[in-house]
Amino acid sequence: MKTKSKTKPLGPIPACYQAIDGELAIGGHKASDLVEAAGQTPLFVYSKDRLDARVADLRAALPDRIGINYAVKANPHPEVITHMSGLVDGFDIASSGELAMIERAGIDAALVSFAGPGKRDDELEAAIAAGVTLNCESEGEAERSLAIGQRIGKCPRIAIRVNPDFELKGSGMKMGGGAKPFGVDAERVPALAKKVIAEGAQWRGLHIFTGSQTLSADAIIEAQGNVLNLAQSLADEIGEALPKLNMGGGFGIPYFPGDEPLDLAAVGEALHGLLEHYAGLGDTDLCIELGRYLVGESGVYLCRVIDRKVSHGQTYLVTDGGLHHQLAASGNFGTVVRRNYPVAIASRFGATPAEPVNVVGCLCTPLDRLADMAELPHAEVGDLVAVFCAGAYGATASPINFLGHGPAAEVVV
Repeated sequence: MKTKSKTKPLGPIPACYQAIDGELAIGGHKASDLVEAAGQTPLFVYSKDRLDARVADLRAALPDRIGINYAVKANPHPEVITHMSGLVDGFDIASSGELAMIERAGIDAALVSFAGPGKRDDELEAAIAAGVTLNCESEGEAERSLAIGQRIGKCPRIAIRVNPDFELKGSGMKMGGGAKPFGVDAERVPALAKKVIAEGAQWRGLHIFTGSQTLSADAIIEAQGNVLNLAQSLADEIGEALPKLNMGGGFGIPYFPGDEPLDLAAVGEALHGLLEHYAGLGDTDLCIELGRYLVGESGVYLCRVIDRKVSHGQTYLVTDGGLHHQLAASGNFGTVVRRNYPVAIASRFGATPAEPVNVVGCLCTPLDRLADMAELPHAEVGDLVAVFCAGAYGATASPINFLGHGPAAEVVV
């Protein structure tokens, strides 16, 4: 008995990827050559060319005064951090572990801010000692920071993360508006800022992050206008100029069928106009904080077909990869309805689709799926499968130790 299933479309492969001799090329190297050099699959490959191009596009579109901060959590690979240090204006971290990575890369702590709602005292102390800016998420955290600074004889650099009354529409993860674990509710910010300033901390301004992963230029434009308006209002209430305003990010990348790239030009044009209306922020250091938008499309996850089987009329390509490295592609990282990521047969890149197949991983769970009923070129055991948009929240946001398979290799080219 055959199981009848409709084919399901794949997400859009980023336009930057081409073929060499019929194979997927990443950073000018054929996928098979990269795997041979690494000595194994699965393998994450991150392209410096794509990182360079993405930052260049942002610089061209955004006002000159807008700095670009890299959110390390998106991809903390040491070589990625080092490469980004030559491209961006600052770094945002979310743990003392990420602080250690930044320090190993030799990055100036004055360029680093530290956000996150559960900073331990030892993390606060390490950040204060290093000279990192703390984006304090509560009155209690600010009080602990001031006390630690006094104890170790180091004046803390303190900004306040604001929980605004608005959110980023269409955001994949909403991080502002209503009750949230993130930030200080906007109406309580002026009193806390005045206290921080009065107690002698280095006042570093505000961090207003409303959400992530939206493809709507209109939604981002609206949120940026709301952020600037709120920042101006809070600065007026505080009675002090804002040294810095981290406007957050929210820029998304296409993952799923039907997704269209963000209209970056429209965002940049609108931001040029917005800045003309906020004279009170004229001396404020403005930046946006981006993670996946900078690195997501630079990465490809390569795994190898180790079995080809048919069950009830459906073909399965069983790979040596899976959700333990690519949790998001499996549909188990924040999605309600599973949709296919951009996936290709790297060994036959650009070949005509020939059959519907399910691409699955090696784990003993039905959740381990990389593509459902996708039209792909005919593939055999030994062929390489590529999962795109793997540069962000792949290797470090997946359960690498599940069932003991361990991590994938990672290379930067």
